Amino acid sequence: MTAAPMLDSFLLAFTALFSIVNPIAMALIFSQVTAGRDASERAKLAGLVALYSAVVMLTALWAGAYVLNFFGVSLAALRIAGGFVVAERAWVLLSAPEAHEAKKQEQAAPAETAEESAFFPLTIPFTTGPGAISVAIALGSNRPAEGGPLTAFFIGVSAAALAIAALVWLSYRSADRLVALLGPTRARVLTRLFAFLLFCVGVQILLNGVTDALGPMLARRG
Repeated sequence: MTAAPMLDSFLLAFTALFSIVNPIAMALIFSQVTAGRDASERAKLAGLVALYSAVVMLTALWAGAYVLNFFGVSLAALRIAGGFVVAERAWVLLSAPEAHEAKKQEQAAPAETAEESAFFPLTIPFTTGPGAISVAIALGSNRPAEGGPLTAFFIGVSAAALAIAALVWLSYRSADRLVALLGPTRARVLTRLFAFLLFCVGVQILLNGVTDALGPMLARRG
């Protein structure tokens, strides 16, 4: 097993997941919605949210595409639909990041205790909501055929999910410092930059699905 396919899978998944999760921008909102908690409770929250986020992303990456295939959804159809969803999510982030931030802040309304709010709403839907789950399933649908490339693919995308979870932990734990360093304007600039990269990833997944769907027909006609 060579390192190149693994690295390619890692970079593809990391870019896509970072763009949709956007832990740096979300840390600014996390700082606001947890402002009433003490430092130890916020640190505990950051760790729990990171752990739960890793579980959500890994589950969607590993099992999401297989579950849909079980219900008769072809890999080509999954790639086309997944690519479209990813591109649509990226377009929303690209065109209206302020509205996206407002929605996230509303979703993250604090619960009574850290344990109650760590999974819902701070993990789902605030950190790894439907958008992140859709992106992860779309990435999983982009898997290669059986064999060594498939193993390298899942190692790469899994490492990317764990890296994103680690960034969530670091960003949320250091939320106050990030607020002082970046501020909302720079965070939105970063959001738009990574949203454009995510849009490109969505288009690429969509094109892969179209190629898979049309390839056999074109081959027969040729």
